[in-house]
Amino acid sequence: MLTLKNIVFGAFCTIGLSGCATFKSLNADVPLFERVFVYSGTRLNWAGLENDDATIRKFKTKPPNLPLVDLPFSFALDSVFLPLSISAEIFH
Repeated sequence: MLTLKNIVFGAFCTIGLSGCATFKSLNADVPLFERVFVYSGTRLNWAGLENDDATIRKFKTKPPNLPLVDLPFSFALDSVFLPLSISAEIFH
């Protein structure tokens, strides 16, 4: 029987295997005035799904290996970081 603890553990393992787009996009070597903060991981995953090379070059990092798997988790993490992302976007 699957418990909530096992499901959460499995989700974190899946994210770890595919690479988290939120952390990849926020940790990329991009100058502050060019950086995208608001929902950056979700945007990177979506660009990976759509094969949008222009957007991927803007992030200067590669999307995760499994962007469809990482998309809901990046959306959730980007939503948690949203207040910080908005303030960083405004003041940088």
